[in-house]
Amino acid sequence: MLRSITSLLFLLASTFVIAQETTDNSALKDSTAQMESYGIKINLDLSKKLLELKNKDYSGSELGADFRLNQWWYLAAELGKETKTIVEDTYNYTSSGSYFKVGGDYNNYENWYGMYSMITFGMRFAHASYAQTLNDFNFYNTDRYWNSESFDPSRLNLNPIEGLSASWLELVLGIKTELFANIYLGGSVRIGMLLAHDNSLNYPNNWIPGFNNVTEDSKFGASYNYTLSYLIPLFEKPRKYKKEKEFFPTDGVEEVDLNNNNNRGFNTRN
Repeated sequence: MLRSITSLLFLLASTFVIAQETTDNSALKDSTAQMESYGIKINLDLSKKLLELKNKDYSGSELGADFRLNQWWYLAAELGKETKTIVEDTYNYTSSGSYFKVGGDYNNYENWYGMYSMITFGMRFAHASYAQTLNDFNFYNTDRYWNSESFDPSRLNLNPIEGLSASWLELVLGIKTELFANIYLGGSVRIGMLLAHDNSLNYPNNWIPGFNNVTEDSKFGASYNYTLSYLIPLFEKPRKYKKEKEFFPTDGVEEVDLNNNNNRGFNTRN
């Protein structure tokens, strides 16, 4: 009886020690896991403010955000408004409106642990709603000698043509570098392709808020921006790494017994 009680106590003690070691190892594993911050990054477009200082006929602002889904993918969106006066040879008009862009980015940069820099490739669907106001225009007359006064501008205060819209797709190549904790400086280059836009006016639609210049013979346009960003951390997740292919694959390779003469590249004779 005493022997049975002693054996049971020894078994319980051994089980407790094994369980304690397992718990300690799990806690150690969790405590040493590399955790990374996930959250919402708020992006302020600096390039539009610089354009305002350079060009008195332009004003604009844009605020964007991206949300980290996993180690490599981000949801992204931008919301902005722009106003610009377009000056042509015989007329000028002002285009003003707002736009939004939604899509995603893929981060192709493998950071060191604790770094959050980005080199991204992405796509956006964009839509703009805007109005255009004709400021003035010149009557054109080939008989300039006898009718020189007809070349004086006729200034008209016309009501804006509202309800105009445009939609397009954008390919985005961007970069963001962490300057300080949660503060980033970045930039992007964008190639846009117009899907549709209103052009039922008495003069060509040469500029769309968010898309910029429109050319008559092409649906493509280009733009760029500089951004200052701030990351709002929300939670943390363990760091993951991209899988790399082995240089020497072992799948399907048979093991060779070097002690067997039949597997050698030569025969030995006595």
